[in-house]
Amino acid sequence: MSVVTKPTGPVAPVETITVTIDGTEVQVPKGTLAIRAAEMIGIAIPRFCDHPLLDPVGACRQCMVEVPDMGNGRGMPKPQASCTLECAPGMQIRTQLTSPVAAKAQTGMLEFLLINHPLDCPICDKGGECPLQNQALSNGRGESRYEGVKRTFPKPVPISAQILLDRERCVLCARCTRFSEQISGDPFIALVERGALQQVGRYADHPYDSYFSGNVVQICPVGALTSASYRFQSRPFDLVSTDVTCEHCASGCRLRTDQRHFQVKRRLAGEFAEVNEEWNCDKGRFAFVSARGDDRLTRPLIREDGALRVASWPEAIDAAVAGLAAAGNSVGVLTGGRLTLEDAYGYSKFARAVLGTNSIDFRSRPAGVDEAQFLATRVAGRTLADAVTYADLETASHVVLVGFEPEEESPLVFLRLRKAVRKKGLKVTAIAPFASNGIAKLNAAVLATVPGEEAAALRALELSAGDVLLVGERAALAPGALAAAAEVADATGARLAWVPRRAGDRGAVEAGCLPGLLPGGRPLADSAARVDLAAAWEVGALPTGDGLEAAAMLAAAASGELKALVVAGVEPADFADAAAARAGLEEAGFVVSLENRLSEVTERADVVFPVALIEEHAGTFLNWEHRPGRVNTVIRQPNTPMTDLRVLAALADALGTPLGVRTPQQALTELTELGTWSAAPAAQKKPARKAATKPAKPVRVTEGEATVRLATWRQLIDGGRGQDNEAALAATAKPSLARVSPALATALGVVDGDQVAVSGGAGWYSLPVAVTPGMAEGTVWVPQNSPGTPLGELGVVFGDEVTLSVGGAE
Repeated sequence: MSVVTKPTGPVAPVETITVTIDGTEVQVPKGTLAIRAAEMIGIAIPRFCDHPLLDPVGACRQCMVEVPDMGNGRGMPKPQASCTLECAPGMQIRTQLTSPVAAKAQTGMLEFLLINHPLDCPICDKGGECPLQNQALSNGRGESRYEGVKRTFPKPVPISAQILLDRERCVLCARCTRFSEQISGDPFIALVERGALQQVGRYADHPYDSYFSGNVVQICPVGALTSASYRFQSRPFDLVSTDVTCEHCASGCRLRTDQRHFQVKRRLAGEFAEVNEEWNCDKGRFAFVSARGDDRLTRPLIREDGALRVASWPEAIDAAVAGLAAAGNSVGVLTGGRLTLEDAYGYSKFARAVLGTNSIDFRSRPAGVDEAQFLATRVAGRTLADAVTYADLETASHVVLVGFEPEEESPLVFLRLRKAVRKKGLKVTAIAPFASNGIAKLNAAVLATVPGEEAAALRALELSAGDVLLVGERAALAPGALAAAAEVADATGARLAWVPRRAGDRGAVEAGCLPGLLPGGRPLADSAARVDLAAAWEVGALPTGDGLEAAAMLAAAASGELKALVVAGVEPADFADAAAARAGLEEAGFVVSLENRLSEVTERADVVFPVALIEEHAGTFLNWEHRPGRVNTVIRQPNTPMTDLRVLAALADALGTPLGVRTPQQALTELTELGTWSAAPAAQKKPARKAATKPAKPVRVTEGEATVRLATWRQLIDGGRGQDNEAALAATAKPSLARVSPALATALGVVDGDQVAVSGGAGWYSLPVAVTPGMAEGTVWVPQNSPGTPLGELGVVFGDEVTLSVGGAE
């Protein structure tokens, strides 16, 4: 999709002042720091502690400059740290380029820092991209005058399972501690001791518990902080770097992927001021090895005599075509969240134009009754020009979170909200069952809400046109919540945005991977939209029958009503009822799976096609703003792996109805030419129907047992297969537990750490209790998909009634 610059209103004039740096006059905004003013005219002042996104601290003293005139005819008697020096009108500043005093101060600071710094550059992970190494060569002495014994410490010290500390390398710049306190709000590391003994420390009983810990490794100006996954893996000058967009959530972070010898070695946060600035989360940074294990699919498989065997590509295509042709248009297409916009469009076109079915759905997760209509009328067809953006979050007067846990489900939205809270006093309100750790770090007001009562809580809020409603995918499971959000936004002028959890979901909506939605927001029920799309695709007519949603497809396959399934990027445990999903796959007459590794779906498939990993092909992800993010090919091989789109094109050719696109460029061009559907505005603006709310029932407590409403969401680091093969990252996952209010804990007779069983229709899990003050009464919260305890195995979803039993369940 094309990028549209969002129009802005009148901009207030910025007051500027004039300063002179090394004899050059420069106009800068009032309040500009000297180090930034120098950058504006291309003068680089050495620094270690300075970072443009962190508050100035003047810790390292490396950026010293001479100030012969402060603008009032008087100079400063000693060199000053330019990272904390605010420019004044008429100020004269002399850097190391023109001032022997500044140059001597900088050289002296470097000599002082190197007194105890080990000269182990050949084995240090930072060697080759180290600011200390670079500045020692450009601004330091040629030889050391220190003849004493350097300070040493035991190494490395594990700050967490993922982050390791070599204390003797630290230059005490405080970048890591400031990031933890100011940006992520996780102050678990600090500078301790004083003088020559000062060092980065940690709380003895608590690891560095943060979803953003990898950023401290990246911004460390030396090799003091390293990651367990990359330590001693490669030299930076041996790496080939490629900009990509993260595939894990809908934040749309730009990343830098570094590969060597056709193997990805690390990921770093890219610089993208409009989205992730210079940060990213640990999942995006470290979880890129999931499909690089022994279960990677490299050759097609077909089922023969009840077992899968390796087959050639022509043989597998012939087998798939035979099964799909026999099924006619009685086929369902299940697409997951891993697909790029182009691949999602390929599946949408393949379903309608080739298979002749409207049974296509990307939601391999619990889906609400009114969600499809909400997505069709409030999300599809939007552009960046009319969407809520990250910048809008910083300028909003009030942000309301509805069924959305930013730190867990879209971490960069969380960081932007926290920035606005800290710097501009943004008011945040969360409609949630309790104040989670992430919500608490936003200083949010929490409307403690029993699952199912979100609609009433929304309508009770007093909102205005300066407010923003951020609605998560979980809101679809709360009866009437989506309708209430749309109603409140229309009535108050507040802006509304949908923030899905997975990277491919926003593009799937735009590509038409929903039963009642065609590409570009075209309603299936609109005959003009069908005719328009059929003409563009050069097909006689599109199917008009109502398609099935994901869970209904699996149920229909299990009953024999649906004869075949085409499945990509789907895991049964992600559905509301994992057992029913498995049954649908097992009982289906014919299953075609397109996947990059063995899975529960491939085990039950009749034909399996291996497809490329995310670093092996190009494409686009649309983030929650509807901003396109480029997915560039990182690993280029002589034998390029087949992509989803190429497999679909091959199947379409063999079925006798060419797909018309087989490369990402072709798919994106065709989708862009289609554009968004602007006809029949009444169909686009039709409000979602109001679903009946489920009133909260009084808590029923008997001896050691209670029936309560279930609250849940997926934590960022959970049991999902996208994090496989990264043990250090998995070790940072939060423990599984059951949160209850103090009153409910008292009624059950339990305290923190006691075991309770959470029982659903298909079984039970035993979890430790966490008594949580302020939690909505009559509610239990458990993580949705922690390792070993996915709620899909219990057949329960957000808002369902579950039973709590003290100790265990029979």
